Amino acid sequence: MDVTYLVTGATGHLGNVIVRKLAAQGNSVRALVLPNDPLAEELPDEVQIFSGDISQIDSLRPFFTVEGKEAIVIHSAGIVSIASKDDQRMKDINVGGIKNILRLCREFKVSKLVYVSSVHAIPELPKGEVIKEIHDFDAQKIIGPYAKTKAEATALVLEAASLGLDASVVHPSGIVGPFDYGRGHMTQLIIDYCQGRLVAGVKGGYDFVDVRDVADGVIACCHRGKKGECYILSNRYFSIQEVFDLLQEVTGKEKPKAVLPMWFARLTAPLSELYYKLLKQPPLYTPYSLYTLSSNAVFSHAKAGNELGYSVRPFGETIGDTVEWLRVQRRI
Repeated sequence: MDVTYLVTGATGHLGNVIVRKLAAQGNSVRALVLPNDPLAEELPDEVQIFSGDISQIDSLRPFFTVEGKEAIVIHSAGIVSIASKDDQRMKDINVGGIKNILRLCREFKVSKLVYVSSVHAIPELPKGEVIKEIHDFDAQKIIGPYAKTKAEATALVLEAASLGLDASVVHPSGIVGPFDYGRGHMTQLIIDYCQGRLVAGVKGGYDFVDVRDVADGVIACCHRGKKGECYILSNRYFSIQEVFDLLQEVTGKEKPKAVLPMWFARLTAPLSELYYKLLKQPPLYTPYSLYTLSSNAVFSHAKAGNELGYSVRPFGETIGDTVEWLRVQRRI
């Protein structure tokens, strides 16, 4: 039987790349976007676009109504935030949204659900220990409002899988790469670097991964992911200084010479968060993002490699392609 892929969050960074890859492979693809989303015009012409809000279940029924074809749902919609305070809209989308998706997956008898969670949903281990997949998710063991919503949503997906739904979970680490038509935090950092607006860096780092590699992992999970199993889609740990070194190599622009000690960055982070809120721009650092940059971010993607055939490209290639794409888009 033919397959139709239903992709939520299709205008987000990852969702956009998933849709592009599926369409390029000749698949039938439906993309769910918010009503009047201007980024919908960036999606490939052959993709069917449906408007809806995942927090409003009735708006999703046309999207789920697939005649005579097997339906595979990739749920990548969600609000990603490094904010330090709770956000009711984020809860409505990240937790309320997955409840609606699970209900409709059962109602329309979809053949597979792949839920895009986050490594933030997995409790941090002490420094020096490698973080691997887990099966029991508890928002109370997680730090940060965004991470808590992802842990709660992941638990709901695994509960549905235990009750019979063929659902798998993927946990991407920090996504970087081309085709971010929005304002992702790493995209904004690269833009600010290229425009000479970054005057200082901070100590610390994270596991950064190419969005195209994550998209390949998600698509592989649709067919090779086991019911009720989770897969970390990561790369490796990079310090912020390593990222700056790669940016300097690619652009020829001098990297910031000043490196702020973490205590100073933490002291000024609330002001930074307020400043960027007034500008209506995503903040580059907040108390929560600084916690993340100083946390244990050593993840293993061995399971995804073994079971999904997941692999990653050199991160220098990711940085180079992102800078070139931003140039073509005239954003730098």
